[in-house]
Parts: sequence; structure tokens; C-alpha cells
Amino acid sequence: MAKRAQKLTQFTWEGTDAKGRQVKGDNEAPSAAFIKATLRRQGIRQIKVRKKPQPLFSFKKRIKPKDITFFTRQLSTMISAGIPVAQSIDAIARGHENVSVQNLLTSIRQEVESGTSLSNSLMRFPLHFDQLYTSLVAAGEQSGTLDVLLEKVASYKEKVEALKGKVKAAMMYPTAVLFVAVIVVALLLIFVIPQFEQLFRNFGGELPTLTATIVKMSRWFQEWWLLFFAGLIGSIVAIAYTYKRSAQMQYAVDRIMLRLPIFGSIFKKATIARVSRTLSTMFGAGVPLVDALESVAMASGNRVYHNGIINVRNEVSTGRNAREDRRIL
Repeated sequence: MAKRAQKLTQFTWEGTDAKGRQVKGDNEAPSAAFIKATLRRQGIRQIKVRKKPQPLFSFKKRIKPKDITFFTRQLSTMISAGIPVAQSIDAIARGHENVSVQNLLTSIRQEVESGTSLSNSLMRFPLHFDQLYTSLVAAGEQSGTLDVLLEKVASYKEKVEALKGKVKAAMMYPTAVLFVAVIVVALLLIFVIPQFEQLFRNFGGELPTLTATIVKMSRWFQEWWLLFFAGLIGSIVAIAYTYKRSAQMQYAVDRIMLRLPIFGSIFKKATIARVSRTLSTMFGAGVPLVDALESVAMASGNRVYHNGIINVRNEVSTGRNAREDRRIL
């Protein structure tokens, strides 16, 4: 097994060339000694090397899906032009303005240079390269069509991002209406209903049941509104925290989301479109159906559909026609 690549550090250096002129620059290397040895071979003397200082407050940009898509398309183009994988990744990293992306690609390049396959190198970063991505890369490495499959992955990710944009646009209006409705109801209960309460009392007699209920709700909300919103926010945070760590919670929440009025229909259509597009991409890459269904389940983005697709996979792997079991989805 090849020796694991060393971690690189950014250095800044100064020296004198063969004509006595002052020269300086920045280089990435395992150590200062490596920089000095390299510069001496280039005819530079009186070398001073130090680590490049880091800013006191640095805010790294997070890696976005479009960054991964851009990297994938560039890598496909460079590999199709005959440039080695490690050299291609290094060139893409140096040309990217996002430091986080540079660090990610540098780590991947080091893994590739140490003898690890590209697919296995990408598996070390599941947050950015999911199972579908690594499966297609592995298929491309085995078939010798890595550039073609990377092009397919890039197109797939672009279409997925476009679909996400459409879903967000479709949900924006009903979400805004719901938010405004909650704010209006809260303002009515806190400020408006109390103004009419004395007027209702002056009417004499007993108030209608609905009116009396609203007045009681207003009194309760005036006293406990802070606790109400704190409990609401706390519940959302608790559900989100549990959702990331519990498959049962994911299934329950996703099932409720699919049954919501208005939103449920949007979620269903988006999930089905994502599943269909993913399966089409896997088939186009020549991935066997059983293996493809496992990746499709991971890419569905919904635990209900995930479980259903896994059931389909299990049925297909045993030779049974999945249409015979109507409980799958």
C-alpha cells in the first residue's frame, strides 16, 4: 500500500536569484525544509521561509451543492482532455476562490496520489458526495468511462438543484400566507380582543359560546404568549434534533409532511421526480437495478419513500415482481 500523503502547509518565502534580485512568493509544501530544497534547485539563495500568517478572524464559506456540481463538470472536461485525475483536481482546487472547497479538493487529491481510487477518496466526505455520486464514479472507474459518468452526474445535480428551486418557489406563497396568518391571529388575541372585551360586557346578558371562548383564549394568550412561543420554538428545535438521529422520527415526520394540505402534494411530486431522475441516471450509467434502487432510496429525501424503495429492492433481489405487493409505497 502506498504511503499516505503528508499534510500540506502554506508558506511564504523570500530569497535572491542568480542575478542578485530579491524574489518572493507563496508555496504549499509539507515543511519549510522542502521549500528551501526546492528553491535551491531553482538557483535561489539566502532563503527565508515562514508559515503564511492566518487572519485573526476568518470566516470560511460553506461548500454549496453548486460548488460540487462545478467541480464535477470541470473534472469531467479535464479527464476527457487526457489530464490525469490528481492533476485535474489540483488545477480545479487552485482555481477556486472558496477556501473550504480548496481544502476539500486538496484532501481528495492527496488520497488519489497515495493510491486510493477516486470513488473511495470521495467516500471519505459523505456530506458532499453521497452514495449515488460515489456509486456512479466507481462504475465509471470500472468501465473506463469516468469522464462520461461525471458529465451525467453534473447534469443530474444541476437538474436536482433546479427542482429544489421550483419546490422552494412553490412553497414560498403558502408559507408566507401561513406565517402572516399566525402573526395576525396573535395580534388579534393580544391587542384587539381585549379592546372589545369591555364592550361585550356592556351588552349585558350571557355571551355566545364562541365569543366567550375567544375572550378566554385572548386572556390566556395575553398571560402566556411568551411561554407559548418559547414552547413552539423549543418543540421545533427538539423535533429537528431528533429527526437527524432517529429513523422512526424521520418516518413519522415525513409521513405527516406527505399528508399536509397543499404542501403534501408538492412534497410528493418533488420526491417522485427526484426518484425518477435518479433511477434514470443510474440506468444510463449501466448500474444493475438492485444496486441502483439502493442509491435511489438514499437520494429520495423522504423516509417513507426510502423504506418503500428498499422493500422494492428486496422484492426484486428475490426475483419477485414488485407490483404484486401493493403495500410497498
